[in-house]
Amino acid sequence: MSDFLDWSTLIYRAPALLIAMALHEYAHAYVSDSLGDPTPSMQGRLTANPLVHLDMVGLMLLVICGFGWAKPVEINPNYYKNFRSGVMKVSFAGPGMNLLICFLAECIMLLMMKLGLLTAGQPGHLFLYWIMLYNVWFAFFNLIPVPPLDGSKILEMVLPGKLAFAFHNFSYRYSFLLLLFLVFSGMIGRIINPLAQFYTGTTIRLIASVLQM
Repeated sequence: MSDFLDWSTLIYRAPALLIAMALHEYAHAYVSDSLGDPTPSMQGRLTANPLVHLDMVGLMLLVICGFGWAKPVEINPNYYKNFRSGVMKVSFAGPGMNLLICFLAECIMLLMMKLGLLTAGQPGHLFLYWIMLYNVWFAFFNLIPVPPLDGSKILEMVLPGKLAFAFHNFSYRYSFLLLLFLVFSGMIGRIINPLAQFYTGTTIRLIASVLQM
């Protein structure tokens, strides 16, 4: 987590962060639009332009302390043919996009290294490294079941009626306190680090085996 606080890496982190945040929100907008919801399009959110998705406070906090947010895409699930599955698809879309971008960054990085076009510590390597890191962290952070994170919407759709109602009331009432506790107690790192290391380690080994590295 301390890597996020290294100001010498800001030149690489800033664009990598914008990519992670913008494509995360664009994925939500795209999937909701594909399910018949015109809301993201009407609000101008059906774009990968980072400036459209920025929340300045969330961006500053994410750059400074590794915890922050983008401007959430508004959706209207009433347009979906199946409310539950629609909400789950839209909620999974953001983290899924981040995991895909992480994987693509690994592919490009390892392929360029195999071809001798990139070595560790070069600007291109550092940029791809931060794209990989931010996206895998963004994915698993957003899957934590605390509002307004995507994981809370997924869990709410999975739980049966009464439990979903109780979870919604409790989690939204105390979401801010829960997030503060997770971040400042260090719990968030203990949750995300093993998941991020497992995903990146597994995918890097898979790509390396394909490239015969």
